[in-house]
Amino acid sequence: MKGFLLAYIQVALVVCNTWQIANGKIIGAVIVGFLISFVWTLNVKRVAFGCLKDRLVYSSGACLGTLSGLCATQLIYG
Repeated sequence: MKGFLLAYIQVALVVCNTWQIANGKIIGAVIVGFLISFVWTLNVKRVAFGCLKDRLVYSSGACLGTLSGLCATQLIYG
């Protein structure tokens, strides 16, 4: 569950950050960029040394993080 949640958060942040960069939201992009890197440090060992199940759970979290990150970014920046 922790791997799913961390992947979800990381990818949702990446989606948001991509939009921020493309639209010149510099301060938000810098803050979210830091958060992406911080969450990644929590993920890297778990995924790199995990089993197939760990990787599938992580990928599922990333998939849903993409969807909700896109929706949240559209709501925030409208």
